[in-house]
Amino acid sequence: MTDDPITTDVLVIGSGIAGLAAALAAAREGDDVTLATKATRPEGSSSWWAQGGIAISRDTPEEFKEDIMAASDGTADPDAVDVLVENANEAVEDVLLETLDVEFDSVEPRSTGADERASETPVSQDGFDFTREAAHSEDRILHVDASTGKHIHVPFLNYVDDHDRVEILDDTAALELIRHEGRVHGAMLESDGEVDPYFAGSVVLATGGIGDLYPRTTNPDNTTGDGIGMAALAGAEVEDMEYVQFHPTACVQEGGERDGDVAFLVSEAVRGEGGLLRNGDGERFMPDYHADAELAPRDVVARAVKTEREVTGEVTLDVSPLDFAEEFPDLAQRCEDHGVDWTEGIPVAPAEHFLCGGISVDDRGRTTLDRLYAVGECSRTGVHGANRLASTSLLEGLVWGLRAGEDAAGAEPEPIEAPELLERDPDLPKRFASDKFQRLTRVMDDYVGVVRDPADLQRAMAVLRRLKGEVDAYVRTRTSRSLYELRHASVTALLIARHAAENEESVGTHNLVDASEDPPESTAD
Repeated sequence: MTDDPITTDVLVIGSGIAGLAAALAAAREGDDVTLATKATRPEGSSSWWAQGGIAISRDTPEEFKEDIMAASDGTADPDAVDVLVENANEAVEDVLLETLDVEFDSVEPRSTGADERASETPVSQDGFDFTREAAHSEDRILHVDASTGKHIHVPFLNYVDDHDRVEILDDTAALELIRHEGRVHGAMLESDGEVDPYFAGSVVLATGGIGDLYPRTTNPDNTTGDGIGMAALAGAEVEDMEYVQFHPTACVQEGGERDGDVAFLVSEAVRGEGGLLRNGDGERFMPDYHADAELAPRDVVARAVKTEREVTGEVTLDVSPLDFAEEFPDLAQRCEDHGVDWTEGIPVAPAEHFLCGGISVDDRGRTTLDRLYAVGECSRTGVHGANRLASTSLLEGLVWGLRAGEDAAGAEPEPIEAPELLERDPDLPKRFASDKFQRLTRVMDDYVGVVRDPADLQRAMAVLRRLKGEVDAYVRTRTSRSLYELRHASVTALLIARHAAENEESVGTHNLVDASEDPPESTAD
């Protein structure tokens, strides 16, 4: 521990688009910002991996709102959706076009320089190659091939890193929030085995998703639910944790050492451009599950893919109806890198993709604890309800990140007595954290997955309570990043199972079945 308190005006924890937007907005207000991230740049952030694109309102915000509400099965908060659609165009123009000069795909050759194009071409007008994904009623998604995330994240990270009011701490984990009487004063940060308290006027959690809670995920490594776990332990409210979205088309490795593992995400844009899902018998099956077929909401497609894999042995994405290599060169290259012959169909399966719930926040990202904000996937804004509309996550992170960062600025840090994280017992038993994590992911996969049985949810909670108790016992006398990640994961997993057990209605991504009934039959002809 250092002798003098380390202070900053705003402490942002997480370096995805939401965290970067919050840091930028606070710095624009004149505050000094410290951004701490577990990631090593740039691939450690979920935003970097985002494929499809970023949806905007264009000239039809009401239609955009209707699509979001419909995809959520009517469960999204209309007021939160209004905030998103009303701020979408301005946020994208301000940050992605004017500040970062992201070169989204266009439908015609550019006759002007990038700077001139960014300032003279409103994002809502034609000229950009807008595309459509599942459950969107019109083409409104800006993209860069099928690798939009990295084309946004890299320049954004570099821009914020160069800002004279922002300091970025790489490979730095937040272990615990510093709080007193309902107010958050900072966080305990660990880097290279050393732990120090960082005090801030405001703290913004932007820690991303929960991919490590499931064995098959599209998230990067180290997405352990840290922000949600820390906030919940500090007393912040969380909502809608049962709504875990599974992406229906993750390319899986069949055979070999990585049998069944996710190789990479296959963007929904591929289906938007004409890709077809076929079962192990070569039959197209989605028209039998939903009127919108391959462009049905993600939860519908994910359950259909799961069912067809169980009944027929496999599901492949047929890309022969489109010029795949021309339209999606990055994905074609990934197929080749992983030994997948895309001309024969891409093997796909559902994989954990996005948590629609999280830390409860208002329209400025404020949590129920004073001076604590949450943005991005770790937050629950109400925009997504029970199911997220495709290509709205980057937009939500950008809009709420900007609003939270601006609101968080202006508060003075007030150092208080920091919690004492003890290190008085021997090191953890070998493989303790990894073995417990494996146990956790097995429980979540078996009992809290794409479909859920009420009895299984009770079993999951019982196992996860015991696991959390074991971890808590070690945390009292030992301090390590892996142990605290396991603690956050166990808290978050327990919250997901608990909320799922308490919600008796099947809606969106939360689908209840009775395991005593016969298994689902294929509805394909």
